[in-house]
Amino acid sequence: MKHQKANKPLDEREKLRKFRELDDAFAQALKMLDDPAKSQDIPTGPPVRSIAMLEQEEQEAQAQRDQERFKERLDALIKESGFSSKALAAIVNALTTHGVWQADELPSPQ
Repeated sequence: MKHQKANKPLDEREKLRKFRELDDAFAQALKMLDDPAKSQDIPTGPPVRSIAMLEQEEQEAQAQRDQERFKERLDALIKESGFSSKALAAIVNALTTHGVWQADELPSPQ
């Protein structure tokens, strides 16, 4: 069996020395924060994004997903109809030009 040395508890002097080191480091950090000339030396983390920015990014991502889903559905409908995309564009153009179908409304299913 190996000889195992029990961890000796730190004596009071060692505890005080470590506490002073931490206290000095903390005091130095506070001085750096107060000194505008040394503000470049202060390490910072990654930039923080606001909730509004996160919500905007989510809305943009959702709009992108919706657009991709719409394109997939449109492509499937074009294939199902048997018309070419050119012929469908002509039909939509004719319907909107003659006022039968407004560009901003969906046609009613019949």
